[in-house]
Amino acid sequence: MANETIIKIRDLRFFYKTLPVLEGIHADIAANAVTSISGPSGQGKSSFLMVLNRLWESVEGAGVKGQVSIDLGKGFEDIYADDMSLSRLRRKVGMVFQVPNPLPMSIFKNIAFPLKLIGEKNPGVISQKVRTALEQAFLWDEVKDRLSEDAEKLSGGQQQRLCIARSLVLQPRVLLLDEPTSSLDETSVRVIEDLLLELKSRCTIILVSHYMDQVKRIADHRLVLSHRKLKKL
Repeated sequence: MANETIIKIRDLRFFYKTLPVLEGIHADIAANAVTSISGPSGQGKSSFLMVLNRLWESVEGAGVKGQVSIDLGKGFEDIYADDMSLSRLRRKVGMVFQVPNPLPMSIFKNIAFPLKLIGEKNPGVISQKVRTALEQAFLWDEVKDRLSEDAEKLSGGQQQRLCIARSLVLQPRVLLLDEPTSSLDETSVRVIEDLLLELKSRCTIILVSHYMDQVKRIADHRLVLSHRKLKKL
């Protein structure tokens, strides 16, 4: 049985000043699946991810036209509608970047930080959600006795799983990952691949990857971005 659609993209165009980056993109993204985005460097794959949670809006001169609708839990919503809350959108559509970016604080505080940003003050709730996120990111057993230690002392692979856990703590509907394993050793890569396969039962995964072996191993749906167009691979 085919997965239901969670993201609908219609006639999407993204540009930077006078330079077109994405043009006329139509796509449906399946829920609870891993969808990969591959293609040559410099074709706008990272920009495509940022269109899905509006992170590009801090870039002067950039702009979007077209429609992106996401089922954020209450049916499809136009994420570019005037009444769309950016904070709500980014809670529901999390993002993990190519280079791990732990905050300069403890492991526990890294995961708890998003909860405090949304106003959660109950220590018991925070502790339980932090543990759950670390378990989901395959990291709890490695750090459960080190939660007060500096997160920047973790290995590269652990730091990336920490960043995944930090996104998961808000229980996103969609998780965007931009080359999350490109700076990691082979063992760490396989752990994160296994993690993503496990996570797709809880949220939808959109993965930018240059590694075709990785795409073949874990992607349920494969898309390629080239010449400003997004096509099935």
